[in-house]
Amino acid sequence: MQTCEVCGNEYDKAIEVTVNGESHVFDSFECAIHALAPKCAACGCRILGHGVEAGGTFYCCAHCADNAGHPEIRDRV
Repeated sequence: MQTCEVCGNEYDKAIEVTVNGESHVFDSFECAIHALAPKCAACGCRILGHGVEAGGTFYCCAHCADNAGHPEIRDRV
């Protein structure tokens, strides 16, 4: 059994995710998201979808990017 690196649960059906050559073990996608999903630079929420990037910084949405001084970022209408 492998041990989840987020919650410490030992699980016989753990998943392994490799990011940039580094391997991580989790017992669920929830723990994988908690550990690996980027955070919005404005509000801190985990970016689970596409998000937006402005000036090398990631935001969860155009609203957060705009609030951070990137009015050029717009949601698709």
